[in-house]
Amino acid sequence: MMKLIPAFALLLLAPAVMADITLADNGPAYGPQLEGYTYPFPLAHYRFQSQGVAMDMAYMDIAPATPNGHTVVLLHGKNFCAATWEGTIRALTGAGYRVIAPDQIGWCKSTKPEHYQYTFEQLSANTHALLESLGITRAIVMGHSTGGMMAIRYGLLYPADTERLVLVDPLGLEDWRAKGVPWQSLDAQYQTQLKTTAGSIRDYERVTYYAGTWKPEYEPWVQMLAGMYRGPGKAVVAWNSALTYDMIFTQPVFHEFEKLSMPVLLMIGDKDTTAPGKQLAPPELRAQLGHYPELAKAAIARIKQGKLIEFPDLGHSPQIQDPAGFHAALLAALKP
Repeated sequence: MMKLIPAFALLLLAPAVMADITLADNGPAYGPQLEGYTYPFPLAHYRFQSQGVAMDMAYMDIAPATPNGHTVVLLHGKNFCAATWEGTIRALTGAGYRVIAPDQIGWCKSTKPEHYQYTFEQLSANTHALLESLGITRAIVMGHSTGGMMAIRYGLLYPADTERLVLVDPLGLEDWRAKGVPWQSLDAQYQTQLKTTAGSIRDYERVTYYAGTWKPEYEPWVQMLAGMYRGPGKAVVAWNSALTYDMIFTQPVFHEFEKLSMPVLLMIGDKDTTAPGKQLAPPELRAQLGHYPELAKAAIARIKQGKLIEFPDLGHSPQIQDPAGFHAALLAALKP
């Protein structure tokens, strides 16, 4: 049997060993709930019933050494897990914030149901119930990528409980379906997801997330995701990925920015080009999608209490590309 390698340990491997894993796509294999993968902080589990199914929502609850009285809830993106927030968790707790970082149902270490109606409302309600179980009545909600779409929906559903929103390169700054991106059936999307490998993840992220660049520190997150597709739960992982893709494509938040009543901090890597379904669009339409600097400026103009921070040289994941610069800007913006 293949020996499981914790993702953080991949950074310590010799370049030649890393190259062998990368090229052969024979890295660690994990279970459908990322069994075998070690998170950077202790995991807890919120167990509940949803749509008639017993659910297990894994999360990290990290207390600061010197609390400042505020809590930040971190919402990961589609190609990410709560563990991907490690650097941000350390920065926030170091500044006094309590941090709650869940894996949403359908992702990573949480339940992947065979049948589930995925909506941003449902995921928000699951997260709100988790916070209630922890006695948290008000929080800063910070979402990245797909988590940014969810954060917007969370703020619309629970405005009184949302101290402020922080949106890091959120999806949903445009309505791809309304612009003409073709719909793809769940069956077709499932077949696409079944073909996921470390190579396909890496190629997509290099082009779309990191403006054609690549660094060794990005590789552990590739192996984290790819490991679920190498393991025994590949089919259910791919099916849930297809279901959540359909949620992203068919449930826009773009038309509701004016309804956000709380302060909103929008943090954008200007070289981001993410646009779900872009590969299915004709070339002339594809060229019009994913222009984040323009999309961000248009969005912030529609938000009542909005502030925009741009990172000219960064892409879809500025917190990973330039942790020091990103976290300095974040902490400065969060100060009262």
